[in-house]
Amino acid sequence: MTKLVITGILLIVVVEAIALAQLDGYPVVAVTGVVLAVVLVAARRQLTRAPAVSDEPAETDDAAAALQRWLTRTETLISWAEASRSDWDRRLRPMLARQFELAAGQRKAKDPNAFHATGRMLFGEALWQWVDPENISRAGNQEPGPGRAVLDDILQRLERL
Repeated sequence: MTKLVITGILLIVVVEAIALAQLDGYPVVAVTGVVLAVVLVAARRQLTRAPAVSDEPAETDDAAAALQRWLTRTETLISWAEASRSDWDRRLRPMLARQFELAAGQRKAKDPNAFHATGRMLFGEALWQWVDPENISRAGNQEPGPGRAVLDDILQRLERL
């Protein structure tokens, strides 16, 4: 809008300068009036035009899409917790063990004994069996998973860490 107004003012100044150079007063008034009318019509058209799509809705859409992906992923994780033990072992256990390594600062590869001792101390025996990356059942297809309550308790303890 600012560019339109500045361009209009410059155009009026140029038209008046040319008309004054001819030393005839009537064309100056007529030409200036026409240029002013064109600038006003263009300004009105620009003001009444539909606003352009801004970046804000795109950011809102990105945030909504990210939230939807997070929600879908969380629902999937919960469904794996309530499915069979093999789903837990294949999908949740590696993620929980990795999060435990990062949060506790105990790397299993560096000192396995300290890793297991820290896990037992943080989670207790009952929960550590579901986080321990070495406690994978080979015949877990028929065994039920620990469920949502166990996953919630593990995540709360990781959060406190």
